[in-house]
Amino acid sequence: MERGKLLERIVMNPKVMGGKPVIKGTRLTVQYILGLLAQGITVKEILDEYEGLTEEDILACLAFAAEVLEDTEFVPLTVEAV
Repeated sequence: MERGKLLERIVMNPKVMGGKPVIKGTRLTVQYILGLLAQGITVKEILDEYEGLTEEDILACLAFAAEVLEDTEFVPLTVEAV
């Protein structure tokens, strides 16, 4: 699915979850879904747990994260000795 179409699945509304990005029509935040994936929970396990959620919704979370990080600059908190 095209990246733009995926990103349409993510919405932000100050009245829903404090304005955090969520999957459209849910109260599941992008942060929550990414956290599940980071814990090693599979896409299938997430889909089994949350009825109505689709694989495209999870891909949309990943696309959103990539989009946000694209324009982010990182500054190291500590300097490593080489």
